[in-house]
Amino acid sequence: MLVTGIFGGSFNPVHNGHVELARRLMRLAGLDEVWFVVSPQNPFKRNERLLDDGLRLAMVRLALAGESRMKACDYEFGLPRPSYMWNTLQAMSRDFPDRKFVLLIGADNWARFGEWFHADDILKAYQIVVYPREGACVDATSLPCGVSIADTGLIPGSSTEVRRRIAAGEPYERLVPPPVAGFIRSNGLYVE
Repeated sequence: MLVTGIFGGSFNPVHNGHVELARRLMRLAGLDEVWFVVSPQNPFKRNERLLDDGLRLAMVRLALAGESRMKACDYEFGLPRPSYMWNTLQAMSRDFPDRKFVLLIGADNWARFGEWFHADDILKAYQIVVYPREGACVDATSLPCGVSIADTGLIPGSSTEVRRRIAAGEPYERLVPPPVAGFIRSNGLYVE
């Protein structure tokens, strides 16, 4: 059975920090693969203006082109919106019975996990690996069974910063993989 990490997000856009984080999580959590599940609509980010789903997916594919154990995943595109992780995990488990799915979430999301749709069911059915996020602390002594912390260290970079720099006409190319920078430039993305 392949142990597959589910790394969900808007990836608006994907940046170098995402890819480096996935590399570290793969090693620390003993994962065979990491799937970057591009979310059409995060229930906690309903007011965020997202780039078109297909464009965000294309950038993730470009970012992962040289990563044989990472995959850009559009699975949630075919599910009802907003994208609830419980629905995604249940559907994936049914469609890919040869895989064990592990949910990868930041400490900021773990702090709000009790607000997630079917949070208790996710805890009962799936392993969760929490990684550090700036400004969010996790008490390792109070984690429920099946939840662990991966000490990936804090990895710099954010999609918000990439968008801000592009809109301000500042250099952003070092924050994203080169093919993603080229895609953003050639398509005139985030310039408003």
